[in-house]
Amino acid sequence: MRLTARARLTLLLTALVLAAGGTLTALTYLLMQQNLRHRSFFIDLDPSGSLPSGTPQPTPPSGQGLRDLADRVEADTLSALLTQAGLALVVVTGLAVVLGWLVAGRVLRPIRAISSTARRLSAENLTERVPVTSPADELTALAGTVNGMLDRIQRGVAERDRILDSQRLFTANAAHELRTPLTTVRTAIDVTLDGHPSRAELLAMAGDIRDAVEHVQRVLDGLLLLARSQAGVGAREPADLAGIAAAALDAARHRVRDLAVHADLRPASVSGEPVLLERMVDNLIDNAVRYNQPDGHLTISTGMADGEAVLQISNSGREISPDEAQALLEPFVHGQGARVRTDGLGLGLSIVRAVALAHRGRLAVTARPGGGLDVTVELPAHLVATADRLG
Repeated sequence: MRLTARARLTLLLTALVLAAGGTLTALTYLLMQQNLRHRSFFIDLDPSGSLPSGTPQPTPPSGQGLRDLADRVEADTLSALLTQAGLALVVVTGLAVVLGWLVAGRVLRPIRAISSTARRLSAENLTERVPVTSPADELTALAGTVNGMLDRIQRGVAERDRILDSQRLFTANAAHELRTPLTTVRTAIDVTLDGHPSRAELLAMAGDIRDAVEHVQRVLDGLLLLARSQAGVGAREPADLAGIAAAALDAARHRVRDLAVHADLRPASVSGEPVLLERMVDNLIDNAVRYNQPDGHLTISTGMADGEAVLQISNSGREISPDEAQALLEPFVHGQGARVRTDGLGLGLSIVRAVALAHRGRLAVTARPGGGLDVTVELPAHLVATADRLG
């Protein structure tokens, strides 16, 4: 039968007390034996004592008789010492068993509390915590460590649930985005081939199918880029956000000619994957142009702040609430969590956020009071460039 931790601790404490008591008894016996061997005994015989008259006087013992008497006294004393010490050791050992059991229970009580709390915990119930007792000792530190571990597990489970919910929503919306053009293709084919279509009807059907295929291709390209961004950055290369932004503005010049563009592009060196960084800037400019208003404005700036490369894009547009602005970061989700059909795919800011996180950066989206958005991307600066500036 396996002994419990409390029983083993009790046996250990009892064994220590028994060993200490046995050692103390043995030392006492040896010291008493040495003391008795070097002690002198004197017998006082008073002939005129209380003996009745006429009683013959005892004969004083000889030297050998005195030695025999001393040996008997020594033997009787040591025997009595062993008897009494043995009884005392038995009593102390019994008390040690009782006190050891109580002390072991007291010492192990916090551990039992930790074990009991752990048994009650589950994936659906991570709110309980181990009580932290005082004064601060090793068991208090253990309880604090367990509580910290439970906090991390609870945050991890909450993050897992959030990611799963986001992935389920993403999958549903992606399936809808892909199903819609496929339904359009199927409908166009069924309607056109129901009878004897003319050449014009066949050309119209071909045009509808081409548009649907292009839409599917854009969705798949966006999903692949989003997945690649979320997978992390491969080989890192030095890049300048100012140069990337200038190239993106130049490529979109035919789309921004009706907008007032204000560019303040200062060097902002980062280390990352240029293709992903270019797509991030392209998406930001594309969103700022796509959801702008006639005769609106677009402001883009780059630079360094607190050792980080900063890219800021502001645009005019319809007025939205702060909650809507945060919802724009979710794939296919716009405006208070509702899907809205536009000429875009709804993946732009999701890809931007994925690229920023892959480069260990941050993305902030803020609704402007007069309408439109302020988007800020902060990325770690390129270390070599930072060292050059410090030098």
